[in-house]
Amino acid sequence: MTSLDPVLDKDGVRLTVEDAVATVTLTNPAKRNAQSPALWRALTEAGRVLPGDVRVVVLRGEGKSFSAGLDRQAFTPEGFDGEPSFLDMARGPEAELDATIAEYQEAFTWWRRNDLVSIATVQGHAIGAGFQLALACDLRIVAEDVQFAMRETSLGLVPDLTGTHPLVNLVGYARALEICATGRFVHAEEAERTGLANLVVPADQLDAAARDLAAALVSAPRDAVVETKALLAGAVSRTYEEQRTAERAAQGRRLRDLAGITD
Repeated sequence: MTSLDPVLDKDGVRLTVEDAVATVTLTNPAKRNAQSPALWRALTEAGRVLPGDVRVVVLRGEGKSFSAGLDRQAFTPEGFDGEPSFLDMARGPEAELDATIAEYQEAFTWWRRNDLVSIATVQGHAIGAGFQLALACDLRIVAEDVQFAMRETSLGLVPDLTGTHPLVNLVGYARALEICATGRFVHAEEAERTGLANLVVPADQLDAAARDLAAALVSAPRDAVVETKALLAGAVSRTYEEQRTAERAAQGRRLRDLAGITD
């Protein structure tokens, strides 16, 4: 995408903004964009410093892989420089461990804000935390060589970076359980067929496809997209009648706004 002065560029994360479209890039291809607490803090910061006129956020990873997941250094006794190792955290008070995991999760939550539409462009490996980061976005465009996998169970862990909820919503409980418990790869054809991917393209067309989709998304009035996203996001937890009521309320707000009526 267009090279711009970064709004943020630290710890393997770069944020650039062009008009209403922001791009968050994972910038450590030598390690297949492996993730660390520092990277998660940078992702959280990227969400906080987004300019208010941004409507679409594109998430991408440099190199052959989107993200190969958590950097295994987290499980060594020494951990990362300046960071407690995961083993040391596990030995601490349970409340502190819970608070630390909640902090890590913040890197994965802001992508679904109602005022944004987020698009993950995914090539190569998207494993564990990488899979969950792609799932954090509203939409996914994937390359033909994509390999999704949830490998936490093979390490004796569970997926804890907010990925389980969208995974079940997209593919259903039974398939989500099978994917997570076996740790197997999900390739492009299955990803598109089951709803994990909105679109499959050759790897060299990922950025172009994201630009086209972003342009289509910003062509509609912002308030209408925001209201529609909120309606759809809440539909799963509402009954049919509750959704009818929510639709009426949202449409009423839109009509009053178009008519210039203020409450």
